Amino acid sequence: MRKVWCIADSILSPLGQGSAENLSALLSGRSGIRRYAAGSFGAGHPFCASLFDRNAFDVSEMPLFEQVLLACTRDAVGRSGIDASSPRVRFFLSTTKGDIERIGGHPEDLPLCVPAARWAAALGNPNPPLVVSNACISGLAALLQAQRMLQLGLCDVAVVAGADVHSIFTISGFQSLGALSASPCRPFDVARDGMNLGDGAACLVLCAGEEVPEGAWELVCGAVRNDANHISGPSRTGEGSYNCLRAVLAECSVDELALVSVHGTATRYNDEMESVALFRAGLSELPVCAFKGCFGHTMGAAGILESILCMLALDEGVIPPTPGYADPGVSSPVNVCVASRSTPKRAFVKMLSGFGGCNAAMLFRKNGCA
Repeated sequence: MRKVWCIADSILSPLGQGSAENLSALLSGRSGIRRYAAGSFGAGHPFCASLFDRNAFDVSEMPLFEQVLLACTRDAVGRSGIDASSPRVRFFLSTTKGDIERIGGHPEDLPLCVPAARWAAALGNPNPPLVVSNACISGLAALLQAQRMLQLGLCDVAVVAGADVHSIFTISGFQSLGALSASPCRPFDVARDGMNLGDGAACLVLCAGEEVPEGAWELVCGAVRNDANHISGPSRTGEGSYNCLRAVLAECSVDELALVSVHGTATRYNDEMESVALFRAGLSELPVCAFKGCFGHTMGAAGILESILCMLALDEGVIPPTPGYADPGVSSPVNVCVASRSTPKRAFVKMLSGFGGCNAAMLFRKNGCA
């Protein structure tokens, strides 16, 4: 089976443009989380989120969602040196809502295939893009789909991008579930009271082959499991997440892992479920990182954005911190990384979970570090 390598990356968020700038923000303690008053974005209650300044964008010609998706992808493609117009290059889009903020005036744009087709065409790619929209695990699910197509020889290069920008639809929806916090979120903390949303886009360019690009990270393996627990609530026993972890841990030893990048939404049941899954998988002592206290929940971008941050941090020999965490508030022990710490290890697992009982995990390893 052909190995799959990451050859370029990019992140675009309210904290900056480019992966390096966003990593610097995380490691230096800067956060994009801001408090918004009731009435902002049509919300009925105050909330905290990391959102782009809408006044900084001209949306008369192109929706904000498509602007940030295109800008982020152009940056990654430019860094990779690939020919995006080649028929052997395939584009993969991860998003949960797409252009949902245009629901009132442009219903023709609502099918996710429409903005996806414009995105690929803007970069000159002749193939229909593949869209992955599977709640919060969309980013890892898209990476896994791209990995499989590369391994099967169905393409030579995969451009995998995730993006979402928030609107009255998502903000009021999560508020109706009582899931949003009016304060900066606190993953795994005893005082956590909900999540923060976040705008953002992230892109990874992947290739396959035995000839390893210098300094490349490998997508070793991934797994998606659905425990069918509830339409919005996670399994109390962490069944789906545990089974994902068990699948990817078959390809590595726990000792070689630097960290687990968890979903870490700071909601009552998600953090509890992940703590149980980590304990059942024998990972309670492994450093755990959650980044939503810095970037918010970037939805379709989350799996890609948070994976890029881990790769770049470990390239510098650093385990990133978990903004907002202070005191343990889950039933199973979790080794949450409070402040940056050094590590010689160059492998990690990324976890995600989402509505409908969907769960995903992926193992990443630096070339030569097996």
